[in-house]
Amino acid sequence: MVSQTQSGLPSEPVSITGLRARAQCLKTPLDPARPESGHMVWHVWGERREGELPLVLLHGGSGSWTHWLRCIEGLSRKRQLWLPDLPGFGDSDGVPGSGDVDGMLAPLHHGLQRLLGQAGGTAGAPLCELVGFSFGGMAAGLLAAAYPGLARSLTVVGAPGMGLGQRVRLKGWRHLPDWTDQARVHSHNLAALMLHDAARIDAETLALHALNVQRDRLPRRRLSETPVLAQALSSMACPVAAIYGEHDALYAGRMQELAQAFARQAAHFRRFATVADAGHWVMHEQPQAFMQVLDEMLLAPSAAS
Repeated sequence: MVSQTQSGLPSEPVSITGLRARAQCLKTPLDPARPESGHMVWHVWGERREGELPLVLLHGGSGSWTHWLRCIEGLSRKRQLWLPDLPGFGDSDGVPGSGDVDGMLAPLHHGLQRLLGQAGGTAGAPLCELVGFSFGGMAAGLLAAAYPGLARSLTVVGAPGMGLGQRVRLKGWRHLPDWTDQARVHSHNLAALMLHDAARIDAETLALHALNVQRDRLPRRRLSETPVLAQALSSMACPVAAIYGEHDALYAGRMQELAQAFARQAAHFRRFATVADAGHWVMHEQPQAFMQVLDEMLLAPSAAS
């Protein structure tokens, strides 16, 4: 059962509250030349380790850092984690005049330069290992292409923008005044797009999702329906890998074709992997299996080349 606040929204799950309390929270301006433009919020877990670059994790559309909820504890044991709320989502302000992924690249780059560029690394050396989920995978790919040398490696997770995905029809919920009716629609949408097994839509998942979509201020983004990521891969300077749930609804019946597209488009393609018994939100549905695959990819020799 999902508890509710007085406003009718679900209460924040204790798992999120606990992780938030242990995070370092930082802000960077969306536009350094215009402080009034707003800020992007970053959450940091773990300590910087000698010889290890920080792991930057970008969340999906209509999400926040909590898309990575079930992986933060495990991944932060080995690497320092930096998780922003992308502009227009979560606690971050939206980029004035922009409603899609292309408007986020400069704020992301500025934020990473300001936060990680001060860590005392070698000038001109990569600042991070970059991982992005869904919309965030598309953002990560465009960011790595626009700013060569920023990331040592790129791993996209369930990313659209490859020119092969199919549209999944979701139901509207904002017009529904009652949480019970909203929850029914959220459950439908989670089953249709995000998870392979609807039985895994527990109270934590439902509340997490509902709280995230309430704060989505970019309803008209459209670039994910174009081959924008596929086109960016051809100019990528760093090694590229991809992880998808084997039952990702965006690519039903087209996984082999998708793997071939990555190998064809990315100049430095490393590996394409699927995680069994998982849908689009692979790291939430099968976190242990996902983290094992991600660790293998980050430790691959070519990742450090």
